[in-house]
Amino acid sequence: MRKHFWCVTLAVLLLSGTVISWRSAGANKSDGKVNSTLNAKELFNQYVNNLYLAASLQQSGLAFDVFEKAVTGYTNLKLAHKLPENSAVLTVVDFNKSSREKRMWIIDLLSKQLLLNTWVAHGQGSGDEMANHFSDRNDSHQSSLGFYLTDNVYMGKHGRSLRLDGLDPGFNSNARMRDIVIHAASYVSQAAIDHKGYVGRSFGCPAVSPKVVNKVINTISGKTVLFISGNDDRYTSKYLDETAPLNFIAADTTAFDLAKL
Repeated sequence: MRKHFWCVTLAVLLLSGTVISWRSAGANKSDGKVNSTLNAKELFNQYVNNLYLAASLQQSGLAFDVFEKAVTGYTNLKLAHKLPENSAVLTVVDFNKSSREKRMWIIDLLSKQLLLNTWVAHGQGSGDEMANHFSDRNDSHQSSLGFYLTDNVYMGKHGRSLRLDGLDPGFNSNARMRDIVIHAASYVSQAAIDHKGYVGRSFGCPAVSPKVVNKVINTISGKTVLFISGNDDRYTSKYLDETAPLNFIAADTTAFDLAKL
């Protein structure tokens, strides 16, 4: 079971066409253990970096530190068995960026591919071009930061939409009550940017263009991870704690030897 988990989540420990040996020089070959937390940290950092490079995320504009946080949360959720075993899709939204920019990324961690990079709206209470204010309060019309799990698809007032469950108490756990969902909005488009200078704003939902809404929903529905990042020093999450991933790596380096899986 543990090897199956890492086969899905850490498959990108292969450089472009080349298998990486994850047994460090300091590893104890007699028992397969990493001899320090530092080695485990290095392995995890290398894993994230390989993903970032293989999926050409820098070229698409995704900041490395935001991606690293998203992968840390994804890994913690996997270890906590909150995701299906075959769940390998990670969605990242970076509200540090202008709404003129394509600031939503959908990444397949298993195939190391960027599946979609597109525009996404923030809440009208969060700001105009830039999202500077965040809240989980009902009727705030502000966006909420943190980790979410996607859930079921339904037909609502905006058409086909995707429900979200916020996982960070105090930051996004009221998502269901607030009806924070992914839906289509005509104001999320190049035409809107050309007219107003930035995309339109929602009541707090991460709304996307009608041209891509079906692809977004079909790709990420059914218990996949969504991470929304933004400029708010108050934001904290237990899913950003690296302790569990590093302990797992330190305890079982053979899980990283994908050639044996």
